[in-house]
Amino acid sequence: MDINSMEILSIDDNKLNLKIIENFVNQLDLKLTSYSNSTKALESAIEHKYDLIIIDYQMPGLNGLEFIETYRKIDSVVPIIMITNFGKDMDLQIRALKLGANDFLSKPMNIASFKVRVINMLRLKKAYALIENKALLLENEVNRITQKLRESEQETLSILGNSAEYRDNDTGAHTIRVAKYCKLLAQLAGLTLKEQDIIFYASPFHDLGKLGIPDNILLKPGKLTLEEFEIIKTHSTIGHSILKNSTSKYLHAGADIAISHHEKYDGTGYPKGIQGEDIPIFGRITAIADVFDALTSIRPYKKAWSFDEACGLLEKEKNKHFDPALVDLFLINKSEFNFVYEEYKGQE
Repeated sequence: MDINSMEILSIDDNKLNLKIIENFVNQLDLKLTSYSNSTKALESAIEHKYDLIIIDYQMPGLNGLEFIETYRKIDSVVPIIMITNFGKDMDLQIRALKLGANDFLSKPMNIASFKVRVINMLRLKKAYALIENKALLLENEVNRITQKLRESEQETLSILGNSAEYRDNDTGAHTIRVAKYCKLLAQLAGLTLKEQDIIFYASPFHDLGKLGIPDNILLKPGKLTLEEFEIIKTHSTIGHSILKNSTSKYLHAGADIAISHHEKYDGTGYPKGIQGEDIPIFGRITAIADVFDALTSIRPYKKAWSFDEACGLLEKEKNKHFDPALVDLFLINKSEFNFVYEEYKGQE
């Protein structure tokens, strides 16, 4: 393993010892920075990443043990060799090892012993760096693959979310507008970023159950009979049945939205007639977004309402059809919803 040009920091208050180490290091074709002041050496070690530190034990100011203890609070990787006259003092070596020393050299230093220890420590440092780089590369690759899978999942969700619209009078533009209205209202309601992301991709499944409604009823141009309307209403439970057993958090949320977005705040909705905050928050949000977009969109049987006319309907239906707190958030921030409305206006 090539160790050429790796950098060593040498610390010893005895300048002759520094010269000896410099001579040894030059024979190994390595870079060397020397300090006789341990405090200044510590500052340098913090500012500059050396590959190996060689430090004397007995020094004024910070001694070798104190230097190691302080430095290890900042860096736990760079190998440290401690030089001492007390090579046979096991207590000193144990203390040094506990503080973070990796190896020892005794004075007077032997060139062969010096080279072996330095080479071993530098190879250790290089091996650690390679492992660290491989771990980083692996992490980056995992992140890249995860992002690719996420993008693929989101694309699939968008395609599935649009599928029901192609059997109805609604369009893909309705789906994306509802998703954007839902995410914005979720944000204003204080939902987490993760919850905002989930409702954005799950809300397009609100009418997925229409796939199970017969064409002669779903696409009927005239007014529905009471019996036909009861069949239309089953799309909420059909959608829930399709999605409820999924392990995907998006599809699971889609199931909750499918079965709850036609519930009304006063309990007069369907399919269960639940009311108030018993209706899941995703369902309450999607109900507002779905109705608002339906009102402001052109359909074969009606003209599009204006933005302000639709806002008026939301105000009128507070506490009846819609969660009053969510309606207030929508109306107080209607300029932000108007931005989405204008961006997709006319796209049917």
